[in-house]
Amino acid sequence: MSTVSALLRSDLRDFGGYRSARSDKLDGDIWLNANESPWANPGTPASDLRRYPSPQPQQLRDVLAGLYLVTPEQVLAGRGSDEAIDLLQRAFCMPGQDRIVIAPPVFGMYAVCARLHGTAVIEVPLVDGAAGLNADLDAMVDAVIANDARLLFLCSPGNPSGEALSLDAIAVVAERLRNRAVVVVDEAYAEFSEQPSATALLDAHDNLAILRTLSKAHALAAARIGCVIGSVEMIDALRRCQAPYPIPQPCADVACEALSGSALEVTRQRVREICSERAVVAVAMVGLPGVRRVYASQGNFLLARFDDAEVAFQRLLQAGVVVRDMRSQPQLGDALRITIGSPEQNLRVLEVLAQAQVEAA
Repeated sequence: MSTVSALLRSDLRDFGGYRSARSDKLDGDIWLNANESPWANPGTPASDLRRYPSPQPQQLRDVLAGLYLVTPEQVLAGRGSDEAIDLLQRAFCMPGQDRIVIAPPVFGMYAVCARLHGTAVIEVPLVDGAAGLNADLDAMVDAVIANDARLLFLCSPGNPSGEALSLDAIAVVAERLRNRAVVVVDEAYAEFSEQPSATALLDAHDNLAILRTLSKAHALAAARIGCVIGSVEMIDALRRCQAPYPIPQPCADVACEALSGSALEVTRQRVREICSERAVVAVAMVGLPGVRRVYASQGNFLLARFDDAEVAFQRLLQAGVVVRDMRSQPQLGDALRITIGSPEQNLRVLEVLAQAQVEAA
């Protein structure tokens, strides 16, 4: 029995989902099946906006599949990674009954979606050691088994930890949880990492679901395009739980253009520049007085601890630099997360932090 068959909510196994007017492959030149307007909106020249988009734009799925080296049938496109997190919990977690396992501090949407779905959250905190903030994978697997959890969320690279998990480590987790739980690998920052994508493990592990997004490396955060990648059976199950028209056609068109030819090459060059700047900024920050620790990162950000994080945060804000205050997160009462910007933006951050420590002294 496959993982999807074993773990899909029993009340959804025969659930067909909503079939929209665009679900059926029909041909015609007068379309009167979706209660759309026969005229374009007078405020826009784009006449096709009066039509509902495809539930899963085929060109977008093809482009995403090519980008991530999988087949289109293994891709479900949606509104960023957030929708994929929501869909996985809808499909595999019975409200008021099932559980997920996470490793805080980590991306907050895993727990937010769980609470909205009435799903319990089991926490196995990251371990703060000499190597950084690292997930205790053995403890996480043990927690899944002990609590009969349905989903295990692995963020790689981690947000905010910056830790990237090896394929071997992910494969061991997936094997131990075969037919027990879906292992969700959130690769929102994968383009900035030295580790290969967990999509390479899909053929051997049908309980893997990999999340990708165009919001970070591809600079399309406002377009809200992401996807979940998994077995064909898993994608089919998740699609039945998805809203009828998740992706606006203009957003799909923009994404396809951004992932082609010269635009894609420029993006890859910019990713290399961010990785280079990340190393420069990390070294410079380590040398600043008042900076207690800068964690190694394979994301497009750095997590840093300060003697006085409030002073650092306020000085940056006064200089027009907005960073992420992490002090409300577990284990991070003295930490800020700083996105790697352009060289000029990074220089301003370093200058402000250096001056803030001079003033504090």
